[in-house]
Amino acid sequence: MGKQDAVTEGAEGPVQFSVDRSSPVPLYFQLSQQLEAAIETGKLAPGSLLGNEIELAGRLGLSRPTVRQAIQSLVDKGLLVRRRGIGTQVVHSQVKRPLELSSLYDDLEAAGQKPATKVLLNTTTEATAEVAAALGVAEGAEVALVERLRLTHGEPMAHLRNHLPLGLIDLETEQLESTGLYRLMRNAGITLHSARQAVGARVADAAEAERLAEEEGAPLLTMQRTTFDDTGRPVEFGSHVYRASRYAFEFQLLVRP
Repeated sequence: MGKQDAVTEGAEGPVQFSVDRSSPVPLYFQLSQQLEAAIETGKLAPGSLLGNEIELAGRLGLSRPTVRQAIQSLVDKGLLVRRRGIGTQVVHSQVKRPLELSSLYDDLEAAGQKPATKVLLNTTTEATAEVAAALGVAEGAEVALVERLRLTHGEPMAHLRNHLPLGLIDLETEQLESTGLYRLMRNAGITLHSARQAVGARVADAAEAERLAEEEGAPLLTMQRTTFDDTGRPVEFGSHVYRASRYAFEFQLLVRP
């Protein structure tokens, strides 16, 4: 037997799944990978219904245990939830971001996550000791400050706080809400070359929980990054907070020769 197909209605129209019985890849894994890809690209948006396991098994010509195993693997990842009397429902997708010099906006856009931005602050401020050390300016010197809330599919994903040397680029709020900061910097002729970055974790306080639609005490990922241009000049210091339920960093590890 060859391929068998099934169609599920997604946010942007029908989403088709197929399994190939001639493939050495287990049928449950074929289905779970296709479901996960549809969730990560937004084809199956949060709230989308897959129906129950019996319906999906019938449409694909699979046994119910095979479909249950595929769905359970995504339930375990937090992407799906079983609701009594409703069926299987998409909860959300988790963004997996590689640790490289790229912006969150560009990464989300490349992953089909439909990023949106709400600018909370676009002002100037006096550099703290930490900001001054990162940007190579005197403590108390005036620097640009941009604070944004990044969303995907209408849901908050991260709170971004960035300091830049004053006068480096024009920071128009309208532009900051329509594209990413790194893209604006590249468009201004700045060549981003390298960065120094630290990743950590903490629990959400009341203000962060409200801002990111999480419970107080929920786990958050943190990232601090100082970015340099091709002349070695520091051009940005970012202090970002991400929802751990929606976001993960990916590492590629190599063995030293």
